[in-house]
Amino acid sequence: MNEERLRQFAALVAKWSPRINLVSKGDLPHIWERHVRDSLELVAHIPAGVTRAIDLGSGAGFPGMVLAVATGIEFTLIESDTRKAAFLMEAARILGAPVRVLNTRIEAAKTVPAPLVTARALAPLDKLLGLAAPHLAENGVCLFPKGRGAEVELTAARAVWHMEAERFASSLDAEACILKVSQIRHVGTSKAAAP
Repeated sequence: MNEERLRQFAALVAKWSPRINLVSKGDLPHIWERHVRDSLELVAHIPAGVTRAIDLGSGAGFPGMVLAVATGIEFTLIESDTRKAAFLMEAARILGAPVRVLNTRIEAAKTVPAPLVTARALAPLDKLLGLAAPHLAENGVCLFPKGRGAEVELTAARAVWHMEAERFASSLDAEACILKVSQIRHVGTSKAAAP
Protein backbone atom coordinates (compact mmCIF):
# COMPACT_ATOMS: atom_id res chain seq x y z
CA MET A 1 0.00 0.00 0.00
CA ASN A 2 1.26 3.45 -0.90
CA GLU A 3 0.10 5.51 2.08
CA GLU A 4 1.79 8.70 0.91
CA ARG A 5 -0.09 8.69 -2.40
CA LEU A 6 -3.33 7.76 -0.65
CA ARG A 7 -2.89 10.70 1.76
CA GLN A 8 -2.27 12.90 -1.29
CA PHE A 9 -5.50 11.61 -2.82
CA ALA A 10 -7.44 12.34 0.37
CA ALA A 11 -6.07 15.90 0.27
CA LEU A 12 -7.22 16.28 -3.35
CA VAL A 13 -10.73 15.13 -2.39
CA ALA A 14 -10.78 17.68 0.44
CA LYS A 15 -9.59 20.44 -1.90
CA TRP A 16 -12.09 19.74 -4.70
CA SER A 17 -15.07 18.75 -2.56
CA PRO A 18 -16.37 22.24 -1.66
CA ARG A 19 -16.68 23.03 -5.39
CA ILE A 20 -18.19 19.79 -6.68
CA ASN A 21 -19.59 18.04 -3.60
CA LEU A 22 -17.41 14.92 -3.65
CA VAL A 23 -18.12 14.11 0.00
CA SER A 24 -20.48 15.72 2.48
CA LYS A 25 -19.26 18.77 4.39
CA GLY A 26 -19.46 16.79 7.64
CA ASP A 27 -17.17 14.10 6.17
CA LEU A 28 -14.40 16.51 5.12
CA PRO A 29 -12.42 16.14 8.38
CA HIS A 30 -12.88 12.34 8.24
CA ILE A 31 -12.01 11.46 4.61
CA TRP A 32 -9.20 9.11 5.64
CA GLU A 33 -11.26 7.17 8.20
CA ARG A 34 -14.67 7.11 6.52
CA HIS A 35 -13.67 6.79 2.89
CA VAL A 36 -10.04 5.78 2.30
CA ARG A 37 -9.81 3.15 5.05
CA ASP A 38 -13.29 1.89 4.22
CA SER A 39 -12.21 1.42 0.59
CA LEU A 40 -9.00 -0.32 1.66
CA GLU A 41 -11.09 -2.96 3.47
CA LEU A 42 -11.74 -4.51 0.03
CA VAL A 43 -8.05 -5.24 -0.66
CA ALA A 44 -8.02 -8.41 1.44
CA HIS A 45 -10.91 -9.85 -0.61
CA ILE A 46 -9.52 -9.25 -4.11
CA PRO A 47 -8.81 -12.64 -5.70
CA ALA A 48 -5.16 -13.43 -6.42
CA GLY A 49 -4.03 -12.67 -9.94
CA VAL A 50 -6.53 -9.90 -10.71
CA THR A 51 -4.83 -7.29 -12.91
CA ARG A 52 -7.88 -5.38 -14.19
CA ALA A 53 -11.08 -4.12 -12.57
CA ILE A 54 -14.08 -1.87 -13.16
CA ASP A 55 -15.53 0.49 -10.55
CA LEU A 56 -19.15 1.54 -11.07
CA GLY A 57 -20.40 5.02 -10.15
CA SER A 58 -16.95 6.06 -8.96
CA GLY A 59 -17.94 9.50 -7.64
CA ALA A 60 -15.01 10.80 -5.59
CA GLY A 61 -12.94 7.67 -6.32
CA PHE A 62 -14.08 5.39 -3.51
CA PRO A 63 -13.25 2.56 -3.75
CA GLY A 64 -11.85 2.47 -7.31
CA MET A 65 -9.13 5.12 -7.18
CA VAL A 66 -8.04 4.03 -3.71
CA LEU A 67 -7.75 0.39 -4.80
CA ALA A 68 -5.83 1.31 -7.97
CA VAL A 69 -3.31 3.33 -5.95
CA ALA A 70 -3.05 0.75 -3.17
CA THR A 71 -2.74 -2.37 -5.35
CA GLY A 72 -1.52 -1.26 -8.79
CA ILE A 73 -4.50 -3.03 -10.40
CA GLU A 74 -5.67 -1.21 -13.55
CA PHE A 75 -9.12 0.21 -12.88
CA THR A 76 -11.71 1.59 -15.27
CA LEU A 77 -13.74 4.16 -13.32
CA ILE A 78 -17.24 4.79 -14.67
CA GLU A 79 -18.74 8.11 -13.59
CA SER A 80 -21.62 9.92 -15.32
CA ASP A 81 -21.17 13.29 -13.55
CA THR A 82 -18.84 15.34 -15.77
CA ARG A 83 -17.35 17.36 -12.92
CA LYS A 84 -16.60 14.26 -10.84
CA ALA A 85 -15.13 12.54 -13.89
CA ALA A 86 -12.88 15.58 -14.44
CA PHE A 87 -11.74 15.34 -10.81
CA LEU A 88 -10.97 11.63 -11.23
CA MET A 89 -8.94 12.30 -14.40
CA GLU A 90 -6.95 15.04 -12.70
CA ALA A 91 -6.36 12.95 -9.56
CA ALA A 92 -5.19 10.01 -11.70
CA ARG A 93 -2.77 12.32 -13.54
CA ILE A 94 -1.35 13.80 -10.33
CA LEU A 95 -1.02 10.43 -8.60
CA GLY A 96 0.16 8.47 -11.62
CA ALA A 97 -2.64 6.00 -10.83
CA PRO A 98 -3.36 3.11 -13.22
CA VAL A 99 -6.90 4.25 -14.03
CA ARG A 100 -8.99 5.11 -17.06
CA VAL A 101 -12.08 7.25 -16.53
CA LEU A 102 -15.24 6.79 -18.59
CA ASN A 103 -17.55 9.81 -18.31
CA THR A 104 -20.79 8.03 -19.15
CA ARG A 105 -23.73 6.23 -17.61
CA ILE A 106 -22.96 2.69 -16.43
CA GLU A 107 -25.60 1.24 -18.75
CA ALA A 108 -23.97 2.96 -21.76
CA ALA A 109 -20.34 2.22 -20.88
CA LYS A 110 -18.44 0.10 -23.38
CA THR A 111 -15.98 -2.04 -21.45
CA VAL A 112 -14.18 -5.33 -21.79
CA PRO A 113 -15.65 -7.36 -18.92
CA ALA A 114 -13.23 -7.54 -15.99
CA PRO A 115 -12.53 -10.22 -13.37
CA LEU A 116 -13.36 -7.73 -10.60
CA VAL A 117 -16.21 -5.21 -10.35
CA THR A 118 -16.55 -2.84 -7.40
CA ALA A 119 -19.08 -0.22 -6.30
CA ARG A 120 -19.72 1.66 -3.08
CA ALA A 121 -22.92 3.41 -1.98
CA LEU A 122 -24.37 3.18 -5.48
CA ALA A 123 -27.62 1.19 -5.42
CA PRO A 124 -29.49 -1.64 -3.66
CA LEU A 125 -27.98 -5.04 -4.46
CA ASP A 126 -30.73 -6.22 -6.83
CA LYS A 127 -30.21 -3.15 -9.05
CA LEU A 128 -26.44 -3.19 -8.53
CA LEU A 129 -26.15 -6.73 -9.90
CA GLY A 130 -28.01 -5.64 -13.04
CA LEU A 131 -25.51 -2.81 -13.51
CA ALA A 132 -22.50 -5.03 -12.75
CA ALA A 133 -23.36 -8.15 -14.76
CA PRO A 134 -22.50 -6.76 -18.24
CA HIS A 135 -19.09 -5.58 -16.97
CA LEU A 136 -18.17 -8.78 -15.09
CA ALA A 137 -16.05 -11.44 -16.79
CA GLU A 138 -17.02 -15.09 -16.53
CA ASN A 139 -15.90 -16.45 -13.14
CA GLY A 140 -15.33 -12.86 -11.96
CA VAL A 141 -16.29 -11.45 -8.58
CA CYS A 142 -18.00 -8.31 -7.33
CA LEU A 143 -16.99 -6.59 -4.10
CA PHE A 144 -19.61 -4.30 -2.62
CA PRO A 145 -19.33 -2.59 0.79
CA LYS A 146 -22.77 -2.54 2.41
CA GLY A 147 -24.32 -1.17 5.58
CA ARG A 148 -26.85 -2.49 8.06
CA GLY A 149 -29.37 -3.36 5.32
CA ALA A 150 -27.14 -5.97 3.68
CA GLU A 151 -29.27 -8.98 4.65
CA VAL A 152 -32.46 -7.31 3.44
CA GLU A 153 -30.73 -6.42 0.15
CA LEU A 154 -29.46 -10.00 -0.27
CA THR A 155 -32.96 -11.40 0.27
CA ALA A 156 -34.46 -8.99 -2.28
CA ALA A 157 -31.68 -9.69 -4.80
CA ARG A 158 -32.11 -13.47 -4.51
CA ALA A 159 -35.66 -13.07 -5.81
CA VAL A 160 -34.28 -12.01 -9.20
CA TRP A 161 -30.66 -13.22 -9.23
CA HIS A 162 -28.91 -16.54 -8.74
CA MET A 163 -25.53 -15.90 -7.10
CA GLU A 164 -22.85 -17.10 -4.75
CA ALA A 165 -22.56 -14.52 -1.95
CA GLU A 166 -20.09 -14.32 0.92
CA ARG A 167 -20.37 -11.75 3.69
CA PHE A 168 -17.32 -10.38 5.50
CA ALA A 169 -17.54 -8.19 8.59
CA SER A 170 -16.05 -4.71 8.40
CA SER A 171 -13.26 -4.06 10.87
CA LEU A 172 -14.26 -0.37 10.96
CA ASP A 173 -18.04 -0.50 11.50
CA ALA A 174 -19.91 -3.23 13.39
CA GLU A 175 -23.00 -2.69 11.21
CA ALA A 176 -21.14 -2.78 7.89
CA CYS A 177 -19.91 -5.65 5.76
CA ILE A 178 -18.37 -6.48 2.42
CA LEU A 179 -20.35 -8.64 0.03
CA LYS A 180 -18.30 -10.82 -2.32
CA VAL A 181 -20.65 -11.94 -5.07
CA SER A 182 -19.93 -14.33 -7.94
CA GLN A 183 -21.66 -16.72 -10.34
CA ILE A 184 -24.28 -14.06 -11.09
CA ARG A 185 -27.12 -14.93 -13.40
CA HIS A 186 -30.59 -13.50 -13.70
CA VAL A 187 -33.39 -15.80 -12.55
CA GLY A 188 -34.74 -17.47 -15.66
CA THR A 189 -31.42 -17.60 -17.53
CA SER A 190 -29.34 -20.73 -17.61
CA LYS A 191 -25.80 -19.41 -17.62
CA ALA A 192 -23.76 -17.04 -15.53
CA ALA A 193 -23.01 -13.51 -16.68
CA ALA A 194 -20.34 -13.72 -19.36
CA PRO A 195 -18.74 -11.36 -21.87
